[in-house]
Amino acid sequence: MELETAYIAPPTQAAYVLCADCGTAIEPNNSGLCVNCLRNTVDITDAIPKQANINYCRNCERYLSPPQTWVIAELESRELLAICLRKLRGLKTVRLIDAGFIWTESHSKRLRVKLTVQKEVLASTVLQQIFEVEYIVQYGQCPDCTQLAAKQHWKAVVQARQKVDHKKTFLFLEQLILKHGADKDTVSVKEVRDGLDFFYASKQAAAKMVEFLQAVAPVKMKQSEQLISQDTQNSTSNYKTTFSVEILPICKDDLVCLPLKVARSLSNIGQIVVCTRVGNSIHLIDPVTLHTADITAPVYFRAPFPPLAPLSGAVEFVVLDIEPTQHPPKVAGKGRFMLADAQVTPISGTMESDTIYHTRTHLGAVLKAGDTVMGYQLHSANFNNTAWDSLKTDRIPEVILVRKTYPNRAKKSKGRKWRLRSMAKEAGEDGIGLGRERAVKAGRMPGHAEQARAEADYEAFLRDIEEDEEMRQGVNLYKKPKPQAAVDTMDVESVADTEADDDFPRIDMDELLDDMDGLQLTEDDAGEEISPEN
Repeated sequence: MELETAYIAPPTQAAYVLCADCGTAIEPNNSGLCVNCLRNTVDITDAIPKQANINYCRNCERYLSPPQTWVIAELESRELLAICLRKLRGLKTVRLIDAGFIWTESHSKRLRVKLTVQKEVLASTVLQQIFEVEYIVQYGQCPDCTQLAAKQHWKAVVQARQKVDHKKTFLFLEQLILKHGADKDTVSVKEVRDGLDFFYASKQAAAKMVEFLQAVAPVKMKQSEQLISQDTQNSTSNYKTTFSVEILPICKDDLVCLPLKVARSLSNIGQIVVCTRVGNSIHLIDPVTLHTADITAPVYFRAPFPPLAPLSGAVEFVVLDIEPTQHPPKVAGKGRFMLADAQVTPISGTMESDTIYHTRTHLGAVLKAGDTVMGYQLHSANFNNTAWDSLKTDRIPEVILVRKTYPNRAKKSKGRKWRLRSMAKEAGEDGIGLGRERAVKAGRMPGHAEQARAEADYEAFLRDIEEDEEMRQGVNLYKKPKPQAAVDTMDVESVADTEADDDFPRIDMDELLDDMDGLQLTEDDAGEEISPEN
């Protein structure tokens, strides 16, 4: 039997050639060079710069993404790496394999990026190379921050106005804006005689402020535009937009005489009413019948009517006796209001201080004998009002009570343990908004009378915050730091005043906020209260 034998071919040896430059044995290729000699001969990264600049805005912490986009990006993030790669012009001539950051100090103003690229240098010969690019971070300002830094540069303004003789409405509006952060896009705020001007770098930001004002106050808005420049070739125009916002001129505790048609449209409420609260509508109450009604801004401005008398025209009375009425509970009491028959007399030192008035009031739940209360005397009043002239004399009450007062308030006001935050406001052309020293230097002194009036309005606003718990919900109150000597010693006078007037409204420490870092407050470092104009 014959055995079959298999033929095994001998292993073939690869053919090697010598490198044309260094003589190293290499596998044959089209260039005839080894990898090291080929890399020394051909540089595939010669068209890519090894150093570049990158723009960074320190105000908004954004980087410039070519050509004109500013993007927020963190260090060593994918967004920042994409911005760095866009800055390299010759990167399109090679194939990018890998890219990553090399760690650098955050304060060095340098960014180092490691790149791995490939490129075909000869026929069927691909060369891969790793190199490093250094970016120099250049600080500057983006166009948005440049517009904010230019005080006179703005594209939209919101002019908020209210035709009243006090500033309490805008003081409360300022606290609402700060609480909800509605001033974050505001370029500047200017204080004028009848209100505030809010300046913005864009029309959209101003429109947001208008929407906020419409949500918190009864307002009427009117928009107008002014042409600044025009490009006929590109059909583009540059406008400055003005939003005129008028706030309804009726405030809390104002006495209002409704026109007959308006009173009938509001479920036939009495014509003489008191304003109890102002939100995005005004809330009215008839102190004789306890009927309530709300008037929205569109309804009011279709047929506007002025208030009959502001709170500054009220007189202080002493309650001699008060007794709830015999009406059913559903009629005699609604929430915090309750019907009661009261006997009051003006305090000593005023005209007719010996006269006793019998009136019906809606404050039966808060008043007791011996209290002091603000009210309007109507039996001998003469108002320049058409609706008032049409009233019958027998339907006009002698006195209308609107607010309880506290005789010991002067002592209590000195011991306030809280303070408010304030916006940075510029002064108008008449000097409103400047402190006395700065106004004198600027040559626009508002005068002692206006300064005293502003301080009185601010003090009245603080009293409203203390008395109205519902109003405090829209305000952020901050704790006032005390000197160490005042903390270690016991305030005997404060304790005595508290025992003497237990009915005085108090603000709990739980309602106060602790964090006040970076806030501009309405009081100086010494703890003494100052006017918002100072």
